[in-house]
Amino acid sequence: MKKYFLLSSEHLEDGLWFRDDSDFIVAMNHVAIEASKFGGVVKVVAFVLMSNHVHFVLFGRKEDVIAFITSFKRRYSHYFSKRYGENKLLKHNDLDVAEISWEDDGLQRAIAYVQMNPVSARICSHPTQYQWGSGCAFFNSKKRPGKCLEDISGRTKRLLFHSHCSLPEKWKMGYDGFVLPEDYVDVATVEKLFHTPNNLNYFYNTSSKAKKRLESEHKDLPAFRDQTILMALPEICRSLFGTDSFNDLSQKDKKELILQLRYRFSADITQIARVCGVTYADAAKIWEEF
Repeated sequence: MKKYFLLSSEHLEDGLWFRDDSDFIVAMNHVAIEASKFGGVVKVVAFVLMSNHVHFVLFGRKEDVIAFITSFKRRYSHYFSKRYGENKLLKHNDLDVAEISWEDDGLQRAIAYVQMNPVSARICSHPTQYQWGSGCAFFNSKKRPGKCLEDISGRTKRLLFHSHCSLPEKWKMGYDGFVLPEDYVDVATVEKLFHTPNNLNYFYNTSSKAKKRLESEHKDLPAFRDQTILMALPEICRSLFGTDSFNDLSQKDKKELILQLRYRFSADITQIARVCGVTYADAAKIWEEF
């Protein structure tokens, strides 16, 4: 029996799924590939790709939605391994699969929870401002420009998709290099569920992720993205300590670097651990030792 499910990957504590925008673009296209591949059995209702985890709301049989995410992770892991030479990034990355209850507006709250992730992380102030997911797909009267896949050469598509898979020719490639989610996300169901943009915003503003943001002492300040700090990290290490790598620093210098990242980027220990490639416990220990 087909049902709605919220699927969430475990947060990587000491690394990133996506190190720069090109990784996000590849992953967005991989979602489109899986949506096409599983189109007869799974519907993509909403999703978001965060730096160190992903969330999906999918409709289908439990075994099929798990197969969808497993295939997505396998496909992206293959790309990641080829690009960075790391083979075990997602090997032990657990997946939580929760059936969504219809009670207490369960589906609406699950969709809002997913879409509010980047807002909670202080990356943006509204889900429509975050491009790595389905946030721009709903109640968007201004259609995003793009080029139909039938008008793009096979070679170009293979380079963009990192795959030989074929997608529906009428789907559009946006100018950022990924297939527009509104071509494969079940927009009609979501808009019928919420009825109006104002109702959707109500659920955004009352979601658990919104409450987390309101409780933050920096609730009005967008944070720097993990990728921004990651790109700046080697230069900061070189300028302060004469080395490119966090791992080459002494414990005292690691503490100084953590202080610099907190001062320059308003980063918390959790974010610092991710971009430096260490566990939260190790980062906190360094912080507490001096």
